Amino acid sequence: MSIFITLEGTEGCGKTTQIPALARLLETQGYRVTCTREPGGCNIADAIRAILLDPLSHGMAARTELLLYAAARAQHIDDVIRPALDRGEVVLCDRFADATRAYQGAGRGLDPGLIETLNDIATQKLEPDLTLLFDLPVEVGLSRARQRQAASDGPAEDRFEQEALDFHHRIREGYLRLARENDQRIRIVDASGTIAQVAQRVESTVLGQLGITR
Repeated sequence: MSIFITLEGTEGCGKTTQIPALARLLETQGYRVTCTREPGGCNIADAIRAILLDPLSHGMAARTELLLYAAARAQHIDDVIRPALDRGEVVLCDRFADATRAYQGAGRGLDPGLIETLNDIATQKLEPDLTLLFDLPVEVGLSRARQRQAASDGPAEDRFEQEALDFHHRIREGYLRLARENDQRIRIVDASGTIAQVAQRVESTVLGQLGITR
């Protein structure tokens, strides 16, 4: 049976770190799992991702950003998500349409109706079966993200990490509002504490939603 699970949250919330452990957990329960991410997940969407996250794209208009996310999502669904679901797999996706509602909607202030129209075009009405919202104070998340970047000696902060603090607060509030409005689909995971502590919360939430006891 195919299951579509998305992981959402603000910068540095730790969702990406949890995906491999969640995939292993589901595989021990007999599921075949595909892990992917947005923006990205396939060649065309990865090329769009590079433009979206590049600090040199700081002058990008909000509507351009919205359209690029929609284009990347449409290709990603056709190339990765829909084929995996058709094979009967569990798809774990690091961000999906809720990220657009939170970042471009709550964060950028774009019209929610426009966002829903574009999401519908891009997704062809595909919705996750379960969404895990990793929640913690934005200051903590941004600190984690910057520490991670420093430890990896990788590229500088991406375009979103460089945004003002109030932008990130609006995103968190937008995510929490989505969770209240979609409480049958979205489950809030306390993202504070150690990786192991968060993993235990994820395991409990996902297995509970799937009706699996251990």
